[in-house]
Amino acid sequence: MSTTRPYSPGDRGPEPSGASGASEGGAPTDGAPTGAAAPSVPSGTAGGTADTGGPQVRRLRLRGESGVVPLARDFSRQALYAWGWLPAVGADQRAAAEDVLLVVSELVTNACLHAEGPEELVLACDNKVIRVEVSDRGTGQPAPRTPHRAGRPGGHGMFIVQRLCLDWGVVRAAGRPGKTVWAELGAPG
Repeated sequence: MSTTRPYSPGDRGPEPSGASGASEGGAPTDGAPTGAAAPSVPSGTAGGTADTGGPQVRRLRLRGESGVVPLARDFSRQALYAWGWLPAVGADQRAAAEDVLLVVSELVTNACLHAEGPEELVLACDNKVIRVEVSDRGTGQPAPRTPHRAGRPGGHGMFIVQRLCLDWGVVRAAGRPGKTVWAELGAPG
């Protein structure tokens, strides 16, 4: 598990222009809530996903919101339904969806506890991998606690992320504060 590479091996790197998950005009789809926590999704397709052949992307602005962990979980659950991960057909698919929700919870919780709160949650899904990204304004470097002490409270978040994910890491944008912690999980086989 890497914490230094900005992208995992074979990753497609930064999303090209227009792949943010927002509609061309940048407005939410009809009937979508407006405000800081409104997800931006492509318009004109069922479930807010576009069949472009590339990854499907959803964004949720979290800055200044209260109750961000359940908000992020609910948003992620809706994305999993739209992408066909839920309702789960079998135990493997159910476990994969629960792993995604747990990783989202851990990354958002870490941003609340160790940074100045999360700024944005981004979910990107293709046929093989779902990528979870949580941006915050913190300067710290997330890392699993070593040695891991299973019987003690606290300090389990990044250990859980490391165990459940194919890979994870941190990206820092030059010239601005904060970071994006990303994690990738495999699609159910």
